[in-house]
Amino acid sequence: MIPGRAFFPQKRLLVLCAFLALSGCAILEPRRATTDETASSRSQEPEEDRGVEVGEMSSMRGLVSARALEDQAAANYQALLKKAREKKTLVGNDDPQTRRLNVIAQRIIPFAKRFNPDITEWKWEINLIRSKDINAFCMPGGKIAFYTGLIETLKATDDELAIVMGHEMAHALREHARAQIAKSKVTSLGASLLGTFVSGGKYANAFGFAGNLLTLKFSRSDESEADLVGLDLAARAGYDPRAGVSLWQKMAEASKSSFSLSWMSTHPDNANRIMDIEAQLPKVMPLYEKAQAGARAQIASDPQRKRAAPAAQKPASESRK
Repeated sequence: MIPGRAFFPQKRLLVLCAFLALSGCAILEPRRATTDETASSRSQEPEEDRGVEVGEMSSMRGLVSARALEDQAAANYQALLKKAREKKTLVGNDDPQTRRLNVIAQRIIPFAKRFNPDITEWKWEINLIRSKDINAFCMPGGKIAFYTGLIETLKATDDELAIVMGHEMAHALREHARAQIAKSKVTSLGASLLGTFVSGGKYANAFGFAGNLLTLKFSRSDESEADLVGLDLAARAGYDPRAGVSLWQKMAEASKSSFSLSWMSTHPDNANRIMDIEAQLPKVMPLYEKAQAGARAQIASDPQRKRAAPAAQKPASESRK
């Protein structure tokens, strides 16, 4: 630790360093791809291809090592799978529902880099766990898990599952966990944080994270951003973004029952959530329609695809009539 006498004369400097860290001027691990490059490429797209608009990711996330966090996530994920195997609740890869989730994931993943250029080394993985909980998550590094309760209790369509998956992927892509951990560390560590900037990184390990990422909760703004990014990802993959409305309607109904709503417990119930989704539909429906048109063109050019293609689902709004 820094001796008290040495710390006090530097107090003003330390406060300045803290301000610079919070404002994004001093970070331990900068992004590898520049925001300017990403913004420039999007500005050259036709307006109908731009989809939702989100701001820059929190500069606070730079205080936590992405690689270290991804390693921790992988460890937490493997521990979860091991426990599920021991309880015989891990659903096999050959199960129809697991295959269903993998198909949805493989359709969405190609569009993930749009929201984070630094994911080229991610090793995506998806597993299904047998549980009555209505729950799903995606950890940093692309480790995804769904619980059977979400599929069975909600009688979720492929479109609705794509909305859930896109939402959870968005948390990982937008690095909400890194930012959330950094914010909590800044708040709890105080002066120890400042030592990172004045002691040659002596206290950089103060930003390590040895907890369980499954217990991490996101802010309301993180949840709102994940909703928007999830809609965009699902639509680009050819899933109907209007399913976001039916999904949350089903969630509202499920909340009145005795089912365990683990997913809802970490996703604040916002009375305006459906309204927010509906407000974004004009931006994402063109993406969905373009994806559908592309799929139809592929089927027309290759009759073999027609046999393998899944049956089209009615829009959520029509299925309730």
